Amino acid sequence: MSSPSPTADRRSADRRPAGPDAAALAAGVVAGERTALGRAITLVESRNPAHRTAARALLNAIAPHTGRAQRIGITGVPGVGKSTFIDAFGTVLTELGRRVAVLAVDPSSTRSGGSILGDKTRMQRLSVDPAAFVRPSPSAGTLGGVTRATRETMALCEAAGFDVILVETVGVGQSEVAVAGMVDFFLVLMLPGAGDELQGIKKGLLEIADMIAVNKADGDNRARAEEAAAEYSQALRIVTPAGSDWRPPVLTCSALHGEGLPALWARIEEHAAQTAADGSREARRRHQRIDWMWDSLRDQLLARLENDARVTAAVPGLEARVAEGDVIASVAGEQLLDLFLGSHDHKE
Repeated sequence: MSSPSPTADRRSADRRPAGPDAAALAAGVVAGERTALGRAITLVESRNPAHRTAARALLNAIAPHTGRAQRIGITGVPGVGKSTFIDAFGTVLTELGRRVAVLAVDPSSTRSGGSILGDKTRMQRLSVDPAAFVRPSPSAGTLGGVTRATRETMALCEAAGFDVILVETVGVGQSEVAVAGMVDFFLVLMLPGAGDELQGIKKGLLEIADMIAVNKADGDNRARAEEAAAEYSQALRIVTPAGSDWRPPVLTCSALHGEGLPALWARIEEHAAQTAADGSREARRRHQRIDWMWDSLRDQLLARLENDARVTAAVPGLEARVAEGDVIASVAGEQLLDLFLGSHDHKE
């Protein structure tokens, strides 16, 4: 039987799927190309081990172009209208000449793993605004509802020239704390009529808030919103550390009517100027970068462990024994870790 010709070999090679071109993607991102930005985000969000090398090269290439945006986390109680607020607030910012990227972390569908809230349909103005970029990302079961690659996505948007990054939380579990740990400013949206809501609000949420905005302060709600703002102001005086230079303000606004939004932005810029001047902004970012490194390490170790052949072969049996109570869960975890470490020692 004759061997394949060199021409046939070349044709076969041409049919093989090409891996992501990190250098070309990086150049497209820095040039502000939306298609390149979308593909770059998809690459860093990928759990495919084959994509990690290209993702690292991409992030290294865009690193010099990051760090210049104002990063704002936004959370809120159920029914407060976060998406409506972000749509209106982002539009105010683009009208001021800002370029705004919205990273909306959606709860994931348990069936498909995809986003289920459809932020692009809920943010109708921003989704068609040429100065804005809306990216819904599934949390994919990540603890706290924050996507694993949120920080990387923020960096990519900064490299693409967006100077305000809005990160919307799912608002469950530890998502508020997770987002507050990766932004410069953390905004908490509340509803008019504090009452029982103030009693139930987590003290920890007040401690990490840089500002509270009582939304829906319009019509019959206006007086109730003012009363709620006064109660939140009192609560913040109790929980805010006495040595803090920034006193979180409490403002009222109406996203539906666009009222109070410029005032909110003015206070955010005031915070940016103050923290830049006293060095606390850079100190906060230094701490965040170190946290990012360790979080990334934990994520990569877990990903490698889950893809290890020995571990995946042992998991079904161990899970069955743990479920029956024959093996303590922590002991089973140690056994899987030993298998993982043993397989790598064997390779070396």
